[in-house]
Amino acid sequence: MSRRPIRRGGAGPAATDRLILGATLVLALLMLAPLLWVAALSFKDNGELMVSMDRVFHAPYTLRNYASILATSSVFRWIANSLIVAGGTTLGTLILSSLAGYGFARLDFPGRDALFVIVLAGLAVPEQAVLIARHQIFGWLNFHNTYHGLILPGLSAPFGVFLMTQYFRAIPKELDEAALLDNAGRFKIFWKVLLPLTLPAQATLGIFTFLNSWNDYSWPLISATSKEMFTLTMGIASTQTNFAQSDGVGYLMAQAVFAGAPILVVYLFFQKYIVTAVSGAAVR
Repeated sequence: MSRRPIRRGGAGPAATDRLILGATLVLALLMLAPLLWVAALSFKDNGELMVSMDRVFHAPYTLRNYASILATSSVFRWIANSLIVAGGTTLGTLILSSLAGYGFARLDFPGRDALFVIVLAGLAVPEQAVLIARHQIFGWLNFHNTYHGLILPGLSAPFGVFLMTQYFRAIPKELDEAALLDNAGRFKIFWKVLLPLTLPAQATLGIFTFLNSWNDYSWPLISATSKEMFTLTMGIASTQTNFAQSDGVGYLMAQAVFAGAPILVVYLFFQKYIVTAVSGAAVR
């Protein structure tokens, strides 16, 4: 009897893994291509780009565009404003959403379900629908051109309340009962027992809140009319009126890189937590 050759199953999965890796690399390059193009343009002389854009990836390069941005006297004030607004919005959202999520998930009070539905209904209301009313209210309260005027609108976070509620509901209630048997109060249970278990949810919410607040343009455009209160996005936009009247393509691209660099730094330092947070949110 002739023996048939035994086929080893390792070749198939290995080939599949290589195909997946190759496809991932191709998609990554496609996504990086616009970023590389913008970065390359930002280091080119504007006069050279006006003549031809065929030599984008060829020397010489210059830092003149970035020097022009840094020469703007208010640019560091704009960065500080963005950090204060984004940081304050993130901190406030985490505190309020965690407290609200704990209340909806763990406490039993009259009208809880109806109130939770009302909060979720806020997800269906676009921000543009309330801009006029918000502008009038903040004007009446003299909140325009103030930090709290820029921070307070971001504290209304229905998604944050929903996310934290779902995470608190997923935690076994036996932990609460065990803590109550040890004579722990409700706040102590929230602060010492349950809140540390929601770190993945807080990381998810905090990261996306910070990014959205940092990149926000519409509300600072309406509320911050004083140049000293401009955020970075608003300040950089104020340095040029339109594409035709700008200082050049390279200068525009340098502005884009300069505004996005802090977000890239945040991602490089917290990429491990971002991946863990997003994967944890997907599992939940």
